[in-house]
Amino acid sequence: MKLCLLGPEGTFSEMAARKWSRDADLIFMDDMESVAIAVEEGACDEGILPIENSLEGPVGAVMGLLLDISSPIIGEVILPIKQCLMSRGSLENIRIIVSHPQALGQCRHYIHEHFPGAEVRTTGSTSHAARLAQEFPEMAAIGCSESAQKYGLKVLKEGIQDHPNNYTRFIVLGRKEAAPTGHDKTSLAVYLDRDRPGALYDFLGEFAHRQINMTRIESRPSKKLLGDYWFFIDVEGHRDDALLREAISALKDKCTTLKVLGSYPRADIA
Repeated sequence: MKLCLLGPEGTFSEMAARKWSRDADLIFMDDMESVAIAVEEGACDEGILPIENSLEGPVGAVMGLLLDISSPIIGEVILPIKQCLMSRGSLENIRIIVSHPQALGQCRHYIHEHFPGAEVRTTGSTSHAARLAQEFPEMAAIGCSESAQKYGLKVLKEGIQDHPNNYTRFIVLGRKEAAPTGHDKTSLAVYLDRDRPGALYDFLGEFAHRQINMTRIESRPSKKLLGDYWFFIDVEGHRDDALLREAISALKDKCTTLKVLGSYPRADIA
């Protein structure tokens, strides 16, 4: 089974992929869009992408991709994130800190407190940051300890994220909907396009009066005009469950567009 993910090797994405499937043939891609396209076009069987972090919130680029593809979400992985500061040099040498924007955001207070004068640069992935840090002793990367091992760097400080309870949720894209398990989640994308008081309240009420628990709601600009949004909603249950099927049917009359992104087994925080 071919499982594609954001490369290069030595990232949290690779750790999530191994947690999802230890036996999969991992295919590393240059960007997140390429992961989604590889699954959509059949070049890979599955793809894994980060969708939200407990400190930094949603990954907007992935939410946008979900609107453009037909591949369903078939699973999720929740990964505890422990960020490390790594370098060829010592703490006293550090003048430049590099990493992915999400990782830098998760360590914002640490950087400000311990390296107030450092230049902060963004990279496409935490692994790419580690690869860059190989070249200069005054440069440090932020990422997972696996990156330090792979690229021959010293871990100068472990667990530098600003809050200890740091988790990233990854979604798995596939070709075929997952079957109900009795412990499922369904993800929806909704575009209301009706500027009236209570529109979102009425929409969410279809879940409330059926006792369907909503676990997440996020908004994303529609790119049509300012103040116009898509809503991304996660609820407990499978789209084939009678109550949720009834709710989705009722919701179609309350919005312009409703896209079921997938029903899949819920992952628990270990």
